[in-house]
Amino acid sequence: MAQGTTATRLATLIAVPVAIIVGIASFWFLGGFRTNEPARPRPQSTAPVQTSARPLDPAQAAACRELLTKLPGALRDRPRRPVTAGEEQNAAYGDPAIVLACGVPPISVPPTADVYVLSGVCWYSQPGGGTTEWTTVDRTIPVRVTVPSTYSAPGQWVIEFSPPVAATLPRAATVPAGCQ
Repeated sequence: MAQGTTATRLATLIAVPVAIIVGIASFWFLGGFRTNEPARPRPQSTAPVQTSARPLDPAQAAACRELLTKLPGALRDRPRRPVTAGEEQNAAYGDPAIVLACGVPPISVPPTADVYVLSGVCWYSQPGGGTTEWTTVDRTIPVRVTVPSTYSAPGQWVIEFSPPVAATLPRAATVPAGCQ
């Protein structure tokens, strides 16, 4: 019995240091001991973003201009970029561009569709074609935000626009049930 206990202790005395060395080496090889090098910014385009300008009536145009004045100069770390058309109703951020369009046509929301209330604004999400389009469904003047699929969690980008939309564009009288 004493001989078995001695063998177990010897095995433990060898295995524990080996396991610690292997753990430290694995941690080091996997990047656990990185220096505090500053992150290298990825170059972002500053070229104008291709947009279209839908004709708006004077009230819509005024409301959209007001909304655009309330938008931030940057969306998190994505700078605002110029647009090719409709500077009074369109805004773009980052590369690839997240594009906001004010005064888009209203959309029809299926009765059983999921809608998302993000910071007091109700959005309907439609993925497809390498982007996800988020359109307000509770405002008198609809707003659409197009988020490229390269961005994870598109709703987290859209929520950034909710406070200026809520502060600028009136809530519609009739809204989908999920927006209540």
